[in-house]
Amino acid sequence: MASSSAEHPPLAKGRRISPDHADGPGRGTVLLVSVAVGLCVVSNYYAQPLLDTIARDLSLSSSTASLIVTVAQVGYALGLVFLLPLGDLLERRRLVCGLTLATAISLALTSIAPNAGLLLTATAVTGLLSVTAQVLVPFAADLASPYQRGRIVGTVMSGLVLGMLLARTASGALATLGGWRIVYGAAAVAMLALTAALHRTLPQYRGSAALPYPRLVRSTALLLVEEPVLRTRAAIGMLAFACFSVLWTSLAFLLSGSDYHWSDGEIGLLGLAGAAGAVAAQLAGRLADRGRTALTTVISALVLLGSWGLLALGAHHLAALIAGIVLLDMAHQGVHITNQSLIYALRPEARGRITSAYMTCYFAGGAIGSALAGVVHARAGWLGVCALGAVLPVALCLVWAAGTTRFRERRRRQTALRDLWAVASAALMATGLLALIALALRLAS
Repeated sequence: MASSSAEHPPLAKGRRISPDHADGPGRGTVLLVSVAVGLCVVSNYYAQPLLDTIARDLSLSSSTASLIVTVAQVGYALGLVFLLPLGDLLERRRLVCGLTLATAISLALTSIAPNAGLLLTATAVTGLLSVTAQVLVPFAADLASPYQRGRIVGTVMSGLVLGMLLARTASGALATLGGWRIVYGAAAVAMLALTAALHRTLPQYRGSAALPYPRLVRSTALLLVEEPVLRTRAAIGMLAFACFSVLWTSLAFLLSGSDYHWSDGEIGLLGLAGAAGAVAAQLAGRLADRGRTALTTVISALVLLGSWGLLALGAHHLAALIAGIVLLDMAHQGVHITNQSLIYALRPEARGRITSAYMTCYFAGGAIGSALAGVVHARAGWLGVCALGAVLPVALCLVWAAGTTRFRERRRRQTALRDLWAVASAALMATGLLALIALALRLAS
């Protein structure tokens, strides 16, 4: 049974919190958790700019080297399903510190790997353990009081956004100084230091789920059936991340093509434009604390839609491209943080499983978006990609409208058709505007 978001969740059995945490974690703790989330998530991204260097050093083929990214993603998916629910069962500080310590070991093994077998194994384990970031986010939500939960989740997610953006840049810079192995060696040392800091700073907090582990994992899927808010927000998150992935999967094709001729390094630096997403995470968190989740969702969806108009212009104009990237990243983070603020208010005793269910759907959306982007770009080019990207926020608006309590109540009184028509009209107008922009670009060329 869902709990009210307005209630302050009771202290879990076995939880120990110092007086400094009585009204939520202090700024130092929030900052540390933000850094921890960033360091955990970047463990999955170090290899991406180093694949060619690693392949040459270990005499690997390009197809074998590409498996480094694949096994990391598979490991991460398995971690979402099998490790995240443990947050509802085990003592959180011990779980987090155990996972970060194991990550340090797997990174150290990667740094000394003499062949592809050990490298791929260690990379898969690192991917599995990098879900520690998703253990820490609901942990921070548990420590926060209800009136500050959105702000704290937004701050912590800023660390995740910055970690994802800076991972490739930092990895490339370190590799330039001392080779690819020093990247993983330095990462292992950083994770050891992080483990010590987390053990010293985090309070003890034991999950309250009274289920054996196999039933705990099975109950994760049941949450999607039992909680309509989680189901709706998981679908919204899936569409938002699909939209995000459509852009970042196809952007390299545009920038390396005849209009821009950018190198890999220049393309990587453009990713820093997405740092605006960290600002959006903070703003969305504060709005969620004020109960403005519907407003944030609608505005973010409309900004997502509008960003694709700028991105279409960006086929030939760099300023429009950068503006579109910034707006899309901000809107994507606005949706994501709002989703998390809402789902964490559902069942305080099941936040680990709720995160597992939500994030599994979320990353499934990313995978679908990436796959569709490759097919559409091959057949319809950049404008086709922009049309695909514009369809997704329209679908997001419709999912949100169908999932709201107000929409369901009005449907019973036969007034929901007007609401649906209003949403559809706005979506059609925006899509028509995008089509006009695309037609103008076609005629101008």
